[in-house]
Amino acid sequence: MEFSLLDRVNEYEWHIKKQGPMRVPGIIFGSEGLIKEMDHKVYEQVCNVATLPGIVKASYAMPDAHWGYGFPIGGVAAFDADNDGIISAGGVGFDISCGVRLLLTGLTKDQIVSKQKILADELYREIPAGVGSKSFIRLNMKELDKMLMGGAKWAVENGYGLPEDLERIEENGQMKGALPEMVSDRAKKRQQPEMGTLGSGNHYLEVQEVHKIFNEETAKSFGLKVGEVVISIHCGSRGLGHQIGTEFLKLMAQEAKKHGIKLPDRELACAPINSQTGQNYLGAMRAGINCALANREILTHFTRKIFDRIFPGSHLRLLYDVSHNTCKVETHNIDGKTKKVFVHRKGATRSFGPGRSELPNFFRKTGQPVFIGGSMGTGSYVLAGTDEAEGFSFSSSCHGAGRAMSRTQARKFWSADQVISELAGRGILIRSKSKRGLAEEAPGAYKDVTSVIEAAHLANLSEKIAYLKPLIGIKG
Repeated sequence: MEFSLLDRVNEYEWHIKKQGPMRVPGIIFGSEGLIKEMDHKVYEQVCNVATLPGIVKASYAMPDAHWGYGFPIGGVAAFDADNDGIISAGGVGFDISCGVRLLLTGLTKDQIVSKQKILADELYREIPAGVGSKSFIRLNMKELDKMLMGGAKWAVENGYGLPEDLERIEENGQMKGALPEMVSDRAKKRQQPEMGTLGSGNHYLEVQEVHKIFNEETAKSFGLKVGEVVISIHCGSRGLGHQIGTEFLKLMAQEAKKHGIKLPDRELACAPINSQTGQNYLGAMRAGINCALANREILTHFTRKIFDRIFPGSHLRLLYDVSHNTCKVETHNIDGKTKKVFVHRKGATRSFGPGRSELPNFFRKTGQPVFIGGSMGTGSYVLAGTDEAEGFSFSSSCHGAGRAMSRTQARKFWSADQVISELAGRGILIRSKSKRGLAEEAPGAYKDVTSVIEAAHLANLSEKIAYLKPLIGIKG
């Protein structure tokens, strides 16, 4: 990205002046190095989002931002329903409520390493992963609708999880306002065999060692200790979420035209929040969120059974479950007034700081946990939400390292066997059903996660708490 297009506010914040049809300025967070590496399309998409009706404050891009469908991945924008605000399926993304949950095992790295191969093989055998992966769970349409209403709460009620998990999930495991009747039969049929599956792409189940602590007090509050092992599960709403996005983008293209909304890019298809199409999408998207929450809860249940078999008496406790790819109604300070806005986070994570009423009591002092995944070889980070982020990013942070090259480019540089061999040499065991997928997800295909984390930390989007080093990775 050209620096001449931006006004530098400080070391980690860059502004795009309001110009032409832009209703608000653009704001991009990142170090000089990260900004330089960003595709020019990120600049274009931040500007394009700034033209949408009802947008407030600014159009934002996180330090991991890269080109996406309509909105940049790593894009954040809030819309005021009382000021002709819109809702956009492209501003949420196709994998609705894709997110990460972190499980505490209480086991040490030495305990895991002594049975590392057995554990890797068992997780690979019993965790359904890959394109079109299917689970033994089969829901009829009636049960599927109950799941779309109940989310993780439905999963727990049906024996897939623990009641105490629910208070450690955003929305307490159940997104209110879901409308399963707004989800097409085709979307539901795609999901019927996919409950409790990882899927493909950048989704994973990873066994990780807590390698470094940056904030002892918060880490202790979260239950993180150096040398102990945790598990990250990263996945979303699978075929159902993708189908919802595909169908509503077509409907929204028609709706935008009907309401005279001029789109600089057809991929920004949207509808007024208060229109029938806008409300229908909101209900369908919330059902998609519940699907993702239920899916991760079921995967947690599978993982607990495997660990209990290999490490009898082990107890996997959920630290927290956070989503990206959502649109949520939140209250924020807009021009000195508390207002209700619809916050779109596409490839961005909510990062509420201390004191927010939406957080469970045990996170009111620290702020909510934020999980940012790197790549198979670089590790992940645990961060915490900050007070400052509420003032300049609608309490949002980045969600990952962000791709540095396309999947096609990655396949030209790496082979699956090369990736597996290199990581095994560093003590990381990888299991995957797709050689093509492994090449596409090679560590070198992603930005340097450490640089992204430093930018998020120093820009006060979220505070770094701990670094997690991979030991086992299960990929689609």
